[in-house]
Amino acid sequence: MWIVNILFLLFLVPCLLFLVRFILYKTALIFVLRKWVNWIDDRVHVHQYLKVAELNENGQDNQFYKRVSLYVNSLPSVEDSNYTNLFSGKKSNDIILLLDDNQVIQDEFLGARVSWINKVERFGGVCNRSFLLRIKKKDKRRTLRPYLQHIHTVSDDIEQRRRELKLFINNGSSENPVNGRWRSVPFTHPSTFETIAMDADLKNKVKSDLENFVKSQNYYQKMGRAWKRNYLLYGPSGTGKSSFIGAMANFLNYDVYDVDLSRVANDTDLKLLLLQTTSRSLIVIEDLDRLVNKNLTTITLSGLLNFMDGIVNSCSGDEKIMVFTMNSKEQVDPAMLRPGRIDVHIHFPFCDFNSFKSLANNYLGLKEHKLFPQVEEIFHSGATMSPAAIGELMIANRSSPSRALKSVITALQSNGNEGKSAGKGKRLSDSASSPSMLPLPPLAPSHAEETGGANWKDSVPGAKEVRKLYGLLRLKSCKSPNSFDHDSDMIER
Repeated sequence: MWIVNILFLLFLVPCLLFLVRFILYKTALIFVLRKWVNWIDDRVHVHQYLKVAELNENGQDNQFYKRVSLYVNSLPSVEDSNYTNLFSGKKSNDIILLLDDNQVIQDEFLGARVSWINKVERFGGVCNRSFLLRIKKKDKRRTLRPYLQHIHTVSDDIEQRRRELKLFINNGSSENPVNGRWRSVPFTHPSTFETIAMDADLKNKVKSDLENFVKSQNYYQKMGRAWKRNYLLYGPSGTGKSSFIGAMANFLNYDVYDVDLSRVANDTDLKLLLLQTTSRSLIVIEDLDRLVNKNLTTITLSGLLNFMDGIVNSCSGDEKIMVFTMNSKEQVDPAMLRPGRIDVHIHFPFCDFNSFKSLANNYLGLKEHKLFPQVEEIFHSGATMSPAAIGELMIANRSSPSRALKSVITALQSNGNEGKSAGKGKRLSDSASSPSMLPLPPLAPSHAEETGGANWKDSVPGAKEVRKLYGLLRLKSCKSPNSFDHDSDMIER
């Protein structure tokens, strides 16, 4: 009999514990119980209060108060306070929670429980704001200094994520310098690493390289090197170099400084521009080979080299990435490309089938299609086009994915035939009779389009015009859509 009673008790106790837990959570009594436990704990320990005032002793803004405000209002426990203010953010669907006046919230760090009070005092129309940090004296020596450093780190990260990115453009040296040498506009480039046509492995290598750079401040300081990294993007026009820069800026949440060398007076002026850039930014010079080879700038080679890795570069702020673009690096001085001046080389060639599939997914929402094998066969035959040209064809025919793919096939076949017969041809932008900015004539659907027949291109209205329009494109086949410069090492260092 006693065995039955023991088994009954063993069954009854877990059931009662489960029932108590269920009642506590369902009725919110668990929060009341936690408050009682914390109240008792507060009464048996000695606490110290640290005040972070909004204004310092000179009546100026206390920058640490702003950091604490960002940190405290980012804590999950804000939602548990008795009163919380809701505000709309910069975006229409953003909701921001802010702690109300004289409310208390809890935080934990390294096993120690602390609390913050958003204290507001009003005297004769004057409002004094501060945050009070309450911490147990027994935890102060162990946790206070690391906790304050933690607040700095978290607030910096929040501020970086929330700030609006800007695109800076340099003024000429003779222009009105009242607002400085840089003028800015919001940076709203929509490109991301998810939307650009690039080999997936290469894309992951680039993202990993950028993430490692951001986390490597101590490493660079240990080596005695400036915390900077230089990228070279080279390849024909229309292959996605500018979109890649936009993706880098959005990925890192960095401002962009677009340096127009034709508006720079001399080498000294270029150095002054560099000194006026901020940390956490991309500094971009596009078409560097054209500017140098055609003498479109007054900057000397020595000035460019010092701009890339000279002493002024090292003293102009940390956490910067320089990006240079070229159509070809064959005609530039090798001194510009040596390690240290260029850390990473990325080649942007014309499309192959893999990058075509990425474009079809981005522009048309297609992961697979019955015409993909035909497109792949044409690419394997040596025909190719720039991603920009293929993208324009897809945009012009986006209402019918089948028609868009067939327009691409027609243009690729025309390229292939022209390349085999002539060996080379003029680029579309060089053809006076075929301006690249004009919209392409939409291709009407036909019976052959529905059945996927091999001779559909001869029966589709507008097909001859498309073949003529793209017959003058230059051919350049390649093995992969994008690649780093070395076959043995994907990243040049």
